[in-house]
Amino acid sequence: MAHIELKNITKKFGSHTALTGLNLDIADGEFFVLLGETGAGKTTTLRLIAGLEKPTEGQVFIDGVDVADWGAAERDVALVLQQYSLYPRYTVRQNLEFPLKPKIRRLPDAEIKDRVARAARTLRIEHLLDRKTDRLSGGEMQRVSIGRAIVRKPRVFLMDEPLSALDAKLREALRTELKNLQMQLGATFLFVTHDQIEAMSMGDKVGVLNHGRIVQTGTPQEIYNNPRDTYVASFVGSPPMNLIDGKLVENRAVMAPMNFELPVTGGAKTGGATDGRPLVFGIRPEDVYLESGAPVEAKVHDVENHGVEKIVTLRVGDAMLRATVPARTAVEIEQPVRFAWNPDKVVMFDKGSGVSLRHAG
Repeated sequence: MAHIELKNITKKFGSHTALTGLNLDIADGEFFVLLGETGAGKTTTLRLIAGLEKPTEGQVFIDGVDVADWGAAERDVALVLQQYSLYPRYTVRQNLEFPLKPKIRRLPDAEIKDRVARAARTLRIEHLLDRKTDRLSGGEMQRVSIGRAIVRKPRVFLMDEPLSALDAKLREALRTELKNLQMQLGATFLFVTHDQIEAMSMGDKVGVLNHGRIVQTGTPQEIYNNPRDTYVASFVGSPPMNLIDGKLVENRAVMAPMNFELPVTGGAKTGGATDGRPLVFGIRPEDVYLESGAPVEAKVHDVENHGVEKIVTLRVGDAMLRATVPARTAVEIEQPVRFAWNPDKVVMFDKGSGVSLRHAG
């Protein structure tokens, strides 16, 4: 398979800069997810690795070799896109055979048959092999286009939001299948998405892209529990992390203008210099607790039922924060409640730069 490295990549389209000083390292056999909003530069990154675009500056390495002058075909990567690139008048079998029949290096018929059968079995589309692709559902078509990538046995799989056109239930099923597939094949996968649930559930590593720059790379747990800045904190996690302005006074978070304070542990780790300086306190909704004797009073602003749990929006003065509570918790809108947070789970960010104090310095 393949190890991919992007070094100091800048990509400009006329006056628009899509990527700036991008460094990315994807280990051999890793499922790497590039996560970012629309326009962050995810597809451009993919196209640079595929050889469909050339960087304005910087280098692309595949297995330690600079592939700047290699065309897309020589790079031996397979691209799976959001739009299914299938031949509608062909059957599924013919679509799967097509990449294996180039004039230059056509494979023996027995090998073609074997690869198609194996891909069809892996993706559970054996019963569709003789059906024309214009008679397939969206999920079946996406399976076939993934199958067309698998039969080629490429060094790298590049996937550009391949599940975003599917309905929720199917997306969930295919997420699991793709992850299993990657483990079965032991292949290097670069998967691009704006959906952070996809990123968190599938990635061995996740890179968060914001305006053409990688802001943080790590395992899903690292990014979730220890976001590098307020952008990552608010982008990763559903519902997102609560971010509240305030300052630290003797290991207590003092929220102005909300006029409440709660204890914080780990203040010592960030040094005494933080006392009195404007900060943003971050706390995940699952680390906010509702309990009768808790120190701070709030009003219930909104309640969302999610089956197993409820997401309760609390209003304290002008500020809102969310708490994830068990479904059996009885709460009503405008009801006064009391809450606390887990002081060990508070992340502190510098108000000016937005960078977490754990990552600063």
